[in-house]
Amino acid sequence: MAIEKVRNYFRELGLEDRVLEFDQSSETVTLASQAVGTEPRNIVKTMSFMVGGEPILVCMAGDARIANAKFKAQFHTKAQMIPHDEVGELIGHDVGGVCPFAIKDGVAVYLDRSLQGLDWVYPAAGSGNSAVRLTVPELERYSAPRGWVDICKDPE
Repeated sequence: MAIEKVRNYFRELGLEDRVLEFDQSSETVTLASQAVGTEPRNIVKTMSFMVGGEPILVCMAGDARIANAKFKAQFHTKAQMIPHDEVGELIGHDVGGVCPFAIKDGVAVYLDRSLQGLDWVYPAAGSGNSAVRLTVPELERYSAPRGWVDICKDPE
């Protein structure tokens, strides 16, 4: 089970107590913000794309939206999300629980600048009823991203 992989990952870091499991679903930003008791902005939306035939993850603020032109400028291709039924096989977590921890080898992780300036964030923890509470510097440290990107629409 993917949440156990994530729990073990954080246990090795001494942060297992940060992994939260809920009685209700946290599969969407809205549901996760209700389960955690925070604003949607503080939920980390981890989206999976195919770039150059390889799966990647982009973590962004829960209220952020992809700007197609920015995505194309960054990755030199049109944004192509991985089909729902292929996410688990390619990433290691199913849709609703996708996070940048305990993923399959070779999956590149990127953090979007929409996360910068937030105090606490809550990415999923491998299941559709979980999250992990982290600061943005901790998210950066434990997700081991290839870097920061700017692929979301500017706030209005």
